[in-house]
Amino acid sequence: MSRQVKVDVLVVGSGAAGLSAAVTAALHGARVLVAEKEPVIGGTSAWSGGWLWIPRNPLAREEGINEEESAPLTYLNAEMDGRPADARLQTFLRYGPEMVDFFRSNTAVQFLSGSKMPDFHNSPGFATGGRSVTAQPYDGRGLGDWLYRLRAPLETISLAGMGIAGGADMAHFFNATRSPRSAFYATRRLLRHNWQRLRYGRGQHLVNGNALVARLLRSALDADVQFQLNAPVARLLKQEGQIIGAVLDSDEGEITVSAGAVVLACGGFPHDKARLAQEVPHARQGYGHFSAAPPGNQGDGIRLGEAVGGHFEHNLKHPMAWAPVSRVTLASGLQLAFPHLVERAKPGFIAVLPNGKRFTNEADSYHDFIAALIAATPEGEKPQAWLLADQRTLSRYGLGHARPTPFHVKAWVRNGYLQSGETLEMLAKNCGIEATTLVETVARFNGFAERGVDEEFQRGASAYNCAQGDATHQPSPTLGAIKQGPYYAVRILPGSLGSFSGLLTDEHAQVLNDQHQPIPGLYAVGNDMSSVMQGFYPSGGITLGPAMTFGYLVGKKLAANITKTA
Repeated sequence: MSRQVKVDVLVVGSGAAGLSAAVTAALHGARVLVAEKEPVIGGTSAWSGGWLWIPRNPLAREEGINEEESAPLTYLNAEMDGRPADARLQTFLRYGPEMVDFFRSNTAVQFLSGSKMPDFHNSPGFATGGRSVTAQPYDGRGLGDWLYRLRAPLETISLAGMGIAGGADMAHFFNATRSPRSAFYATRRLLRHNWQRLRYGRGQHLVNGNALVARLLRSALDADVQFQLNAPVARLLKQEGQIIGAVLDSDEGEITVSAGAVVLACGGFPHDKARLAQEVPHARQGYGHFSAAPPGNQGDGIRLGEAVGGHFEHNLKHPMAWAPVSRVTLASGLQLAFPHLVERAKPGFIAVLPNGKRFTNEADSYHDFIAALIAATPEGEKPQAWLLADQRTLSRYGLGHARPTPFHVKAWVRNGYLQSGETLEMLAKNCGIEATTLVETVARFNGFAERGVDEEFQRGASAYNCAQGDATHQPSPTLGAIKQGPYYAVRILPGSLGSFSGLLTDEHAQVLNDQHQPIPGLYAVGNDMSSVMQGFYPSGGITLGPAMTFGYLVGKKLAANITKTA
């Protein structure tokens, strides 16, 4: 059975970028349909930390952080190897604050300021805070039954399905065995979460990217945005060069959607094996790529765009937003990627290659960490490393999916996720690490930790390193000795949080063809749009910031310019 639907705007994908476009267009008077191939809403955004990099945003200004208009661009110029800022980047910097103002004033999307969140590098023009925002926590009861259509937090980094926000929330969990106040806080959070799971089937206190998507979803429902779930797009419809809609393969049958414009927001290609083989060297070697993005992110939007003449951009600095991951096999047998975003910077961790040597500053960003691992891996070999900690450090911070005290690690040792050894030599043997070199590396590192200065990779020298560390640890928030057996290690593999390479667009997010001419009626936002940072990763939130900004701009433009359907 097939049916016909007419709308002003068809948005393909339901992450933050697509929902931003949908909400903005609807609030400006357009009839909007969001088509999502999954049975749940939120895409990668619902699994993310929920941070947006928006320099000179209104929350920062309200806190008295008023930087010069040129400062963010000075930083980006220093970060992007001198590549000129194109019109898209200039557009993002100009309209990002306006986007934040719009959502704060007109929707359920409310933000918290990242006034203490520094840029990744101490390059000229960097800021120690004030350029980031994240969603305020959200009470999931505000979604009613739609809560059960919201993608749940990523299982590997949540605690029994409970998201933990950064800052004070996470600090309380790390301090739960050392502070009665933190123990009370963590216990109350867990008890409330478990009661809500029993009562409602899932937790109601939403944080991070889950809160961002929940707030966007509430705003979309309030604006009468329509949703069609379990409805992948079979093909775009084109007439006389203009995109006029799409055909959906829904579980209710074929749906032909006539639309004034189509917005592609399908989350890029982090699990598209064919394109990964073309774009990612270690995937070409047959080793694969282990992304922490949802498995359904298969490059659908990019292929749809290419099928009607869209140009895929290949010449970015990096094709992916790299992240170190470990492979976790859950009790159900499901294997997932755990993204190591937090513990690496804490005192007492060290990362080494199979030869037993360090290869980078462990406290640098997740992207930098894997870029360094790939660069340090001899040609033809599989990129891999080991993240090591002793018993004291693991008990304090955890190691990957192995939680800190009071949780036990025995099960993770039994199933091989963690390797262990009473001595460093035994650990090295179990991991296949060169033992003599590992012992020498750890001894040298311990000397750095005692002096509080990393003479090899300058760990702890940047504002970002220190912010990611433990401020209570002296003499360095990020350097700690490794000397109390047993010792533990987890294998680190090259992964990503998503893709950077995507469809080439102009500053209006309109998809361009091979001649760099716009394809009428076709737009791409989020990770379907080739990164405005050109494959560089200067700060946290440089994916969601542009995603929501261009979603907002597209939604406003389409509502103003499209002739409304009857």
